[in-house]
Amino acid sequence: MSIMPLMFRSLVRLVSSLVHDPTAALTTLLYYGDLLPRNLNLERLVRRDLLHEENYLFHFLINVLRCFYVGTAIPS
Repeated sequence: MSIMPLMFRSLVRLVSSLVHDPTAALTTLLYYGDLLPRNLNLERLVRRDLLHEENYLFHFLINVLRCFYVGTAIPS
């Protein structure tokens, strides 16, 4: 199995989640990228189904956010 079908499926999942429910997708990215405080109000918007193990681009974006925005989280 080549890497292209895996990335294409991941891209389709990412784009469809951003188009279908952009608020939940962005909140999930920021929440798991450690840029949002941990509280119950924000956890209601977080969709854990976006963290499927084959959603490679979503995990990549979360890791990029963790690397480049260390220490800039919004204080709670």
